[in-house]
Amino acid sequence: MESLTIIRWLKNRWQCEGGYGEVLTVAFPLILSTGTWAVQHFVDRMFLTWYSPEAIAAAMPAGLLNFAIMCLFIGTAGYVNTFVAQYFGANGLKRIGPALWQGIYVALIGGIILLFFIPLAEPIFRFVGHEPLIQKNEIVYFQFLCLGAAPAVASTALSCFYSGRGRTWPIMWVNVFATAINLLMDYVLIFGKWGFPELGMKGAAIATVFSACFSFLAYIALLSRVSYNQKYHTIKGWRFNKDLFSRLMRYGLPSGIQFFLDIAGFTVFVLLMGRLGTVALAATNITFNINTLAFLPMIGSGLGISVLVGQNLGRNRPDLAEKCVYSGLHLTFFYIGCMAFLYVFVPGLFLWPFSAQADPKSFKEIREISIVLLRFVAVYSLFDSMNIVFSSVLKGAGDTRYIMFTIVILSFSILVIPSYAAIVLFHAGVYAAWAIAATYIIALGFVFFFRFLGGKWKSMRVIEEIPPSLPPGLPETPTGKLEP
Repeated sequence: MESLTIIRWLKNRWQCEGGYGEVLTVAFPLILSTGTWAVQHFVDRMFLTWYSPEAIAAAMPAGLLNFAIMCLFIGTAGYVNTFVAQYFGANGLKRIGPALWQGIYVALIGGIILLFFIPLAEPIFRFVGHEPLIQKNEIVYFQFLCLGAAPAVASTALSCFYSGRGRTWPIMWVNVFATAINLLMDYVLIFGKWGFPELGMKGAAIATVFSACFSFLAYIALLSRVSYNQKYHTIKGWRFNKDLFSRLMRYGLPSGIQFFLDIAGFTVFVLLMGRLGTVALAATNITFNINTLAFLPMIGSGLGISVLVGQNLGRNRPDLAEKCVYSGLHLTFFYIGCMAFLYVFVPGLFLWPFSAQADPKSFKEIREISIVLLRFVAVYSLFDSMNIVFSSVLKGAGDTRYIMFTIVILSFSILVIPSYAAIVLFHAGVYAAWAIAATYIIALGFVFFFRFLGGKWKSMRVIEEIPPSLPPGLPETPTGKLEP
């Protein structure tokens, strides 16, 4: 009897407004899309592990530092998603194109700024103090990634046209093709196959940049359609809009700063891990890479939840927005629970691709450490699902300053300063450092959960008030005769 009740409840929860079905309709293509990022990072790091221990040790610090700087602009430009969602919910369709273009202008600014970091790569990584061969790989990888910043950020902004409207399948297909291109070029350029030169780290970076350029051009081609331009002003809205840009800075910049500080905190953590030696750094890099298989699909789920929250707030339906949140949380937690189980009980499943072509003698110690680190991941990823879901709700509403200040306070007080003290001052080992990282993620999950429960987000909006419009087909003025 109880099983029938549960089945009936699940069926109702799937079919109702704000239920599992509605959330998955929007979020599933985004989950697959971010899942392709996970596959891209996983295979990229696997190839570099096969290439050399120094290459995999350098990939995470250099890649994270580049990504941390880009996150300031990705987080800001990507916040166009909330504008599109709320404009779409409020039927302000002709404001969607201009909002997209403000994100492109953010990408241009970010791309120019990242170019100035290219000559700074050598002194930055010399200061970090990793082993000389690791430094060499870090500098090359970082410099080439900086060249591809503008198209990567612009692609994020342009994808918001689809995600903000809840039409998420095109995003998935663009990312699938971009990932395929990246992996093919990775194999060819890292190892020098099919007549191409063996470029190692440089080849991995070139593949990433080329993939970002492909995504940008694909979105430009898609958004140039005449029907989109007429309905959403995707081309007509190219001009700089001071009001829209100011509001994007007001709500999006705190989101960008939050994203930057969050990744920067982990970047400092990884850079500090390099002080414990190549083995500890390589094990950390591999474990974080495996973690992306759980983390990045959760990001897709969070994006879907943020879209539904933004659309329902645009329609003045915070009740439906809240229902979508809990539906999304249930689905995300189920997925993470499955991944955590696998991390603990079959870690070899994830480590085998890295060991397949690596030197068995040098990889043995890396493998042993990675197995223990995956247990840390299994614990904190359950709380990371709370972090992603509830912070996505706050972003979808416009509560970005709270998120920013929370990250500033917790990142420095729980992650960066304790990690520095543990590794540099007290010479603690890799496991103590990872315990600190896990504590930071758990704290974030609870802080954002309590903010969500406070309910302030339900009354927040990022768009101007859209005047009500008549349904299509109805005359704007009455044509009938007035009764006497």
